[in-house]
Amino acid sequence: MSSQTSSSRLFNKDLVLLIICQGLFFTNNVTFIAINGLVGLDLTPVPWMATLPIMGYVVGGALSTAPVARTQSRFGRKKSFQLGLLVAVVSALLCALAVFTRQFWLLVAATVVAGYYSANGQLYRFAAAEVVSLSLRDKAISWVLAGGLIGAIIGPNLARYTKDVAAYPFMGAYLALAVLAVLAMVLMRFIRFPDDKRTQAPKATGRDLSDIVRQPIFIVAALGAAFGYGIMNLLMAATPLAMEVDGFAFADTATVLQWHVIGMFAPGFFTGALIKRYGALEVMAAGVVLNFACVFIALSGVTFEHYLVSLFLLGVGWNFLFTGSTSLATRAHTPEERDKAQGAINFAVFIVMALSSFSSGALVTTQGWYWLNIGSLVPAAMVGVALLALFVRRARAAS
Repeated sequence: MSSQTSSSRLFNKDLVLLIICQGLFFTNNVTFIAINGLVGLDLTPVPWMATLPIMGYVVGGALSTAPVARTQSRFGRKKSFQLGLLVAVVSALLCALAVFTRQFWLLVAATVVAGYYSANGQLYRFAAAEVVSLSLRDKAISWVLAGGLIGAIIGPNLARYTKDVAAYPFMGAYLALAVLAVLAMVLMRFIRFPDDKRTQAPKATGRDLSDIVRQPIFIVAALGAAFGYGIMNLLMAATPLAMEVDGFAFADTATVLQWHVIGMFAPGFFTGALIKRYGALEVMAAGVVLNFACVFIALSGVTFEHYLVSLFLLGVGWNFLFTGSTSLATRAHTPEERDKAQGAINFAVFIVMALSSFSSGALVTTQGWYWLNIGSLVPAAMVGVALLALFVRRARAAS
């Protein structure tokens, strides 16, 4: 079954289940973002190291992109995704153990292991394009990303209501994440991917990766995805620490993060339609503008409302950049080049996220919320320049 003929309907069983799995994946992500920095701050004697558990999750994802690409290529989507979910169960239990034994470095190691799950989950959006017909590809990608709204609802509330249910703060949240990963494993069993049936026959591999990544369209897609995620991660990871410094209760932080994640995924209901009507580059440009608006509001004050609106706009800007980049990336490679091309983009995403996670904790604890926001303008401007260059190139080709 090919991606072009796998389904003539958008909301077939496979896509719906994939949307739910995406939601459970982002529940894990949002919960990690909400609590890992606070747990790290509690366990480490050195405050600037507080976000190392967040960085560990991202570094683990970066280190896992190549193994995941090989696993996907050899065994197919389903088996690779199931393995990622198994790792999610084990890593969540290790995080709970780290909290129970008060071991900071075990927490960091556990989040590095969890990165393998993240490297798999980052491919759900690409898999969405393969379970519908070609004409529905952009909408399928957008709707799977919209599944992250499940994470927006469950994640912050999971952190809030399980904070004190176990022996130590947030230990219960990690145990709950293990249960959700088991649920996702069950759901994944019922999804049929076009590559479920693998043979040992030699397969065409397409162009070398070096040829793929030199394409201007691929470069812009990679920059948009990586820097879009990096800016979002830089500011989101620092928010719980910044709001704690400013005297806000954790319930306020959870609300801000919840609306941030709603901003990340609610546009997924229409971003695909916007891309289809206006184009991926235009939607990505709107994402850059929203990033600048987010920083402007963040620099205007540190009230609850400033945090809320700024983080909400940050989420919408991420959605436009990331969805547009994903759509653009699917046009930069052939089906046989899928695994290496998508792996390369995800590797770029994780590297930038790792740098932003570490920088986030270091900057917000040493330089403050103001300079953290100022610094985020640099990658946003770089994406804007790259988009402008591709706009010009496209206009020249058209003329």
